[in-house]
Amino acid sequence: MAEIDLINRDPQNLNNFLQVEFDDVLAEPEGTHTIDCVWRNSHKCFKCGKNLCYKILTILTGIFVALYWGCIFACVSYAIVWFVTPAMRLLHIVLHPIKKILSIVLSTFLGPLVQTYGLIFSRIHVTQSQGEPPKPIGEI
Repeated sequence: MAEIDLINRDPQNLNNFLQVEFDDVLAEPEGTHTIDCVWRNSHKCFKCGKNLCYKILTILTGIFVALYWGCIFACVSYAIVWFVTPAMRLLHIVLHPIKKILSIVLSTFLGPLVQTYGLIFSRIHVTQSQGEPPKPIGEI
């Protein structure tokens, strides 16, 4: 089992959007300021309250929630390995003849039409000039 990194706990940056600080939540516009000591202590209370609440919630529920999500991902993995992948393989085998027939039918009936349109549109040339813009057809 690999060592768990206790310093960088989000190495894939999954939850960067959750970095919520005091300044992201509370802000006072110019001309409306709280007394400095209240603002400073509000900052400390916000930070302390957020951290304390998070730690209490993780102590009470963290192990159970991790176990729950571990079981969910185990069930998803089980379903993919034992049901989805074999079903996809079965569909691939069963639909292969239909794919061949459809390919022959489309290339027989639509192939010439698509080639004709390709030849028609391949003769269109677009040029860019720096001069005066062309006159509309009605003015010629």
